[in-house]
Amino acid sequence: MKSITFEEEKYYHVYNRGNNRENIFIESQNYSYFFELVKKYLLPVAEIYSYCLLPNHFHFVLQIKEKKDLPKSFREGKIKLHQPFSNMLNTYVKAINKKYSRYGSLFQEHLKKVEIKDENYLRNLIIYVNTNASHHEIDDFEKYPHSSYPALISDKPTLLQRDKVLNFFDDKQNFIFVNRLKKIDLELINELLFE
Repeated sequence: MKSITFEEEKYYHVYNRGNNRENIFIESQNYSYFFELVKKYLLPVAEIYSYCLLPNHFHFVLQIKEKKDLPKSFREGKIKLHQPFSNMLNTYVKAINKKYSRYGSLFQEHLKKVEIKDENYLRNLIIYVNTNASHHEIDDFEKYPHSSYPALISDKPTLLQRDKVLNFFDDKQNFIFVNRLKKIDLELINELLFE
């Protein structure tokens, strides 16, 4: 798959998995630490629509912010938009390697990213990401704690783009209904799957 660059206002599916399919999240505190890094590095440059962190891989559906909403160093071109993603993953790998006395790469390859160009594709991907724990038979997606689904159907404050996601599905009840159906056009998103 040809590498693409991040551009302002565009939607992306960002994902990766552990080297040799090994786990990238070993214990529950790893998930929490990863989210602290997401807040620090990604939220200044991107809006997050959905995510799922599974033991050996992760998915994010996000949109790069408009140029006017980016930090000054990005607006001026001093820092490229891929840098926060690289910094986040490098910081995470160093921490995991140190904590678990391991060496070398944690992730299979460089971060994978695919531009999302139409709304039908985006909706399918949001369903796939939010139901990913069930897809991999890890847990019932409605109970899985490391995905965006609980926050998207909650009324509690969130850093996710909840209203925008729910609007793609008309409202919260329809979003819940569609996710429970898990009716996904896998052919449409097949190139993105690890299987």
